[in-house]
Amino acid sequence: MLAYIIKRIFYAIPILIGVNLITFMLFFMVNTPDDMARAQLGAKQTTPAMIAAWKAEKGYDKPLFYNAETSGIESVTDTLFVNESLKLFLFDFGLSDANRNIAEDIKARMGPSLAIALPTFLIALVTNISLALLLVLFRGSVLDMSAMVVAVMIMSVSGLFYIIAGQVLFSKLWHWVPISGYESDWAGMKFVLLPVAIGVFAGLGSGVRWYRSIFLEQINQDYVRTARAKGLSEIAVLFRHVLPNGMLPILTGVVVIIPSLFMGSLIMESFFGIPGLGSYTIDAINAQDFAIVKAMVFLGSVLYIVGLILTDISYTLFDPRVTL
Repeated sequence: MLAYIIKRIFYAIPILIGVNLITFMLFFMVNTPDDMARAQLGAKQTTPAMIAAWKAEKGYDKPLFYNAETSGIESVTDTLFVNESLKLFLFDFGLSDANRNIAEDIKARMGPSLAIALPTFLIALVTNISLALLLVLFRGSVLDMSAMVVAVMIMSVSGLFYIIAGQVLFSKLWHWVPISGYESDWAGMKFVLLPVAIGVFAGLGSGVRWYRSIFLEQINQDYVRTARAKGLSEIAVLFRHVLPNGMLPILTGVVVIIPSLFMGSLIMESFFGIPGLGSYTIDAINAQDFAIVKAMVFLGSVLYIVGLILTDISYTLFDPRVTL
C-alpha cells in the first residue's frame, strides 16, 4: 500500500505542474503585471516608477517562462513561473498582492467553508441514498415515476435560482433566517441553515437519480435472486446486499468530494456573505490578486488528487477483490 501511495504522489507531480502552467497562462493572458499593479495600487495617477517598484517588490518584473537576459539553465529557472511554482510545491503561499498572509487567510476561512459544506454533504448523502433505496423498493410504481419527474425538474433549474428564491422567501418575506452574514459560535447557526437547505435541495434531483441507477443495476444480479430464494424480505435484500455492493461506485463520487469540501462553494458563499475560501477566491479574481488565485488553484488540485488516492484505498476496504 505504501509503495502504491508513493507512486501516485510521483504521478501527481507532473499533473500539478501542468495545472500550474495553465493557471499562469490563462491569468497573464487576461492581465498583465502592469494591470495588476494598477489594480493593487489603487491610485488614479500611477506613474511608471510606481508600477515598476511594485512589480519588483512582488517579483512580477521577471519574465514569465523564458529569461533571455541569462544563459544556460538560468534562462528557464530565473523566471516567474519556476520561482512561484517551487514555493507552491513547498506549500509556501507567501503574501498576497495586497500584502496579506495567504496561509493565515486560508486557515481563518476554512472553518466557515466547512460549516456550510460539511453539513450539506452529510445531509445530502444520507437523504439521497435513503430516497433512492425507497424508490428502488417501489420501482416501477407511480411513486417511482413521479419522483423521477420531480428529480428531473429539480435538475433542470439553475442552483442560482434556488439561492435567490430562498433568500426572497425565507429572509425577505418570512424573516425566518438572516439573508446573509456569518458568526463562528453556535448563535451563528441561523446563518448556516438556509445555505445548507438550499445546497441539499439543489442536489437532490441528480443525487437521487444517480444512486437509484446504481441500486437498480444491483437489484437484478444473481446474488440478489439467491437472497430472495432464501426467503429474505425485500427490505433485508436492499440493506444487507444491494447497499453494500453498491458502495464501490458510490465511493467514487463521495470520497473525491470530501477533500474539495475545504475549498467551499464559490456561488453559495458569495451570495450569503460567508467569509469562506469560495468567496476568498472570487474576491481575489475580482481584485486581480494572482498570488491568491494560483495558491487556491494549486491547493484545490492537491486536494482533488488526495481524494482520488483515498478513493482507490477505500475500494480495498469495501471489496476484498480489489488490490493495490
